Amino acid sequence: MRILIAEDDLASRQFLYKFLSSYGDCDITVDGIEAVEAFLLAWDDGNPYDLVCLDIMMPKLDGAKALKAIRDIEKQKGIEGNERVKIIMTTALNDTGNVFGAFESGCEAYAAKPIDTAKFIEVLKKLELVK
Repeated sequence: MRILIAEDDLASRQFLYKFLSSYGDCDITVDGIEAVEAFLLAWDDGNPYDLVCLDIMMPKLDGAKALKAIRDIEKQKGIEGNERVKIIMTTALNDTGNVFGAFESGCEAYAAKPIDTAKFIEVLKKLELVK
C-alpha cells in the first residue's frame, strides 16, 4: 500500500509515519500544496497512493482545500468510485463543521488527535486497506 501523510506538526507527522509504515510505503508532505503535488506526481508516475492522511489545519493550503483539489483532479481524470484514493482527515480541532465539510468534499473517514491507533486500524479495515 502507498500512503501519503500531509501533516505540518512534526510530532504528529513522526507518529503517523511510524504507525503507518508497518502497513505500507509512506511519503510525507508538510502542507496542502505539497500534498496535492505529490498526489499528482504519483498518478503521473503510474503509482498512485492508496491512502492519503490529510491534516485539516495546515499552512499554505489547508486539508479541506487539498481534499477538494484531489477530488477535482480525480474527476478530471475520470477516476470514480473505488478507484479513488481513500482519504482520512486528521485534526485536533473539536469542530463538527470541519468534519461535516470534509465528508461533503469526499473524505472516507475522520480521525481526531491524538490518534487512537486501534480505531484507526478499524477504519483501515473498513476501507479494505488492511486485513
